[in-house]
Amino acid sequence: MIHWRLGLFFVSIHLCYAADPIWYAQPAQEWEEALPIGNGRLAAMVFGKVEEERIQFNEESLWSGAPQDADNPNALKALPQIRQLLFEGNYREAEKLTYENLLCKGPGSLCGKSAEADFGCYQTFGDLFLTFSNEGDVKNYRRELDLNTAVVRVTYSIEEANYTREYFVSAPDQVCVIRLSCDKPGKISVTARLSREEKASVCNEGSDSLVMKGHLSQLDFLAKLQGSAQKGTLTATDNTLIIDKADSVTLRLAAGTDFKEKSHEKIVAEQISSAAQKFFSQLMNAHIHEYQTYFQRAELHLEGPDLSTIPTDLRLQAVKEGAIDPKLLAQYFQFGRYLLINSSRPGCLPANLQGKWAHLIQTPWNCDYHTNINLQMNYWAAEVANLADCHVPLFDFISELQIPGERTAKIHYDARGWVVHHITNVWGFTPPAEDARWGLFPAGSGWLCQHLWEHYAFNEDLPFLKWAYPILKGAAQFYLDFLVEEPKSHWLVTSPSSSPENRFYAPDGKKYSVCNGPSMDRQIIWDLFIHTSQAAKILNTDLEFAGLLDTARSKIAPPQIGKYGQIQEWLEDFEEPEPGHRHISHLFALYPGHQISSGKTPEFARAARKTLERRLEHGGGHTGWSQAWIINFWARLGAAEKAHEHLNALLSKSTLPNLFDSHPPFRPHTKPLFQIDGNFGATAGIAEMLLQSHEGAIHLLPALPSSWPKGYYKGLRARGNIEVDVRWENGEILAAHLRPFKTGKYIVRFPAKNHLTSANPAAELHPLSEDAIQISMQGGKEYVLIFNALIP
Repeated sequence: MIHWRLGLFFVSIHLCYAADPIWYAQPAQEWEEALPIGNGRLAAMVFGKVEEERIQFNEESLWSGAPQDADNPNALKALPQIRQLLFEGNYREAEKLTYENLLCKGPGSLCGKSAEADFGCYQTFGDLFLTFSNEGDVKNYRRELDLNTAVVRVTYSIEEANYTREYFVSAPDQVCVIRLSCDKPGKISVTARLSREEKASVCNEGSDSLVMKGHLSQLDFLAKLQGSAQKGTLTATDNTLIIDKADSVTLRLAAGTDFKEKSHEKIVAEQISSAAQKFFSQLMNAHIHEYQTYFQRAELHLEGPDLSTIPTDLRLQAVKEGAIDPKLLAQYFQFGRYLLINSSRPGCLPANLQGKWAHLIQTPWNCDYHTNINLQMNYWAAEVANLADCHVPLFDFISELQIPGERTAKIHYDARGWVVHHITNVWGFTPPAEDARWGLFPAGSGWLCQHLWEHYAFNEDLPFLKWAYPILKGAAQFYLDFLVEEPKSHWLVTSPSSSPENRFYAPDGKKYSVCNGPSMDRQIIWDLFIHTSQAAKILNTDLEFAGLLDTARSKIAPPQIGKYGQIQEWLEDFEEPEPGHRHISHLFALYPGHQISSGKTPEFARAARKTLERRLEHGGGHTGWSQAWIINFWARLGAAEKAHEHLNALLSKSTLPNLFDSHPPFRPHTKPLFQIDGNFGATAGIAEMLLQSHEGAIHLLPALPSSWPKGYYKGLRARGNIEVDVRWENGEILAAHLRPFKTGKYIVRFPAKNHLTSANPAAELHPLSEDAIQISMQGGKEYVLIFNALIP
């Protein structure tokens, strides 16, 4: 675990801010309509049904599967021949040998269906069902998620009685809390039961508790439900709690496994016992206070019609029909922050493909960790959206992958350092997966390391960099050993590899995936080498190693421009069977990488634009996460209207009624399914439209669309350890507040039509151009830049 995490994150809390709730005028009929609550470790989905409520819940470590020896001892023997065949252009034989020898030993992930296999999958913990004995017509129904408090509420009336249900998952108390109340006495009569589809049993424990126990291949798990009632009666049968004619009821649910804590039963019992001794108001107040230390760090307001009286699903439907709803987009941004806070806290596992919310035994794609974009996209917004400590679980996870990754590096490639390919899990799976088209991705570990550097770039935290440097160095060592010289171009390339999930036409007219040096590999390794070299120099260590990285980086092929004016996806300008493929991997250098930018590499930026246009002409961006990536690409290119167009497209085509991101169906399902990366990627995209800092400057409103003429944000963060607020009107900046946490010189860029008039307090300003200044600032002070006119 990371020992430096406490006390490193500077926050500015704006307690006056209130985000509009997400709300509906009817209960959820399907899981994809339910509302999520969580605390980073525990998660639940609230349906809000009146007669039989369902609360589906999860605990992050409930995984099937087990640690396995999947490294393939045949790989190293076949590696030289595979490389030679690729150098000769014999893709058919190279791919055949790769499938026979280089991929993992055993079945791997079974193409995302490993609930009963060693690779395993993240699974539902179970359901809490509440059956009510209400009689009469339901009126005034409302179901809402309050983003300000992380509380779901359901309210309705029957005859003259007004009912309220409140649900939250407390981080301070590590329990899910449910409060059932009514403004008329004796109206709460409910039966509660715990259930799981398989491998679990339920019994009562005393007069007020139920216990559900189960066992998966490597895990014992346990959930405990405890109830208390104000007046009325409470009894427990073998598998139910029965409450009759109470004024109010409080239910407390705790869950755990022995994944890390062998005393999980004792821990769950202590959590329930502690929570049972507290009033509901104490539990809620502690929960809200802790949650708001995260959520209230950042605000976003986009001026637009006030549609808060319209249910969220109807507003979303209007967007699908062409409406422009800036306030819904601001709410969507805050919903993304809400999801990250509640699926990734220090001490937890990182957010997986569904964050921590999953309702199936065989979850889509095993609900695991995909390192060819999905896991990384989950954390794109962490730094800029002022949730750096939510990034910590990913850092812990990366650290833990080093040991199995070292074994894979040695066995498969006889290389130093460590490597992760396309998929991994809580059991430390690191070899190439069972299908080369997607599983042979040796750049996964390099991309993960970008997050270590980005955290340093945003926070300039030297203790963190010192902790992270050995991880960066180990990844870089692997690529130093793995890279080989391609004989025609003499560039250093990865070999063999593939461009994520895509194929090309070789000269023989056939489709292949195995190749030398795809663009994404080269761009990721370019980033890793420069970041690791910079880290060594900052820490004044390993300077000789830094020199080796600088030399090797100079021998990696830069982005290549192909016959269509596009950035090539492969080292050679191959034709594509799917020119509209969902992955746009060869633009990593544009975002989240820094190798391509409009300011420093305009020729490559133009080619990147052509790449996007060509992808989209052929139907690209047809998954939620792909659409989210496109938003960030256009924002980096300063194409505000394009970024906004694709943000609306994500809501229109890839957003479920509860604002979860969707992905095309996973076998055997026939409807789109939830995948959380699109939520996080679009949240990052909105931030990227409003603030950028990747070119050595703080760029204010770099991609502001015309449909956001007025608004403000507070608490976004820029690289260089600085917090930024901006207010604008008629598309022009009125003021920017800069709060640096270190003393130094900062370059600030802004749209050319804006005119800086003054700075308060008086600061040393040096104009660099009509749209950029350099400002000297002292750490700990706030600087207000006034543009065009004073504001209150």
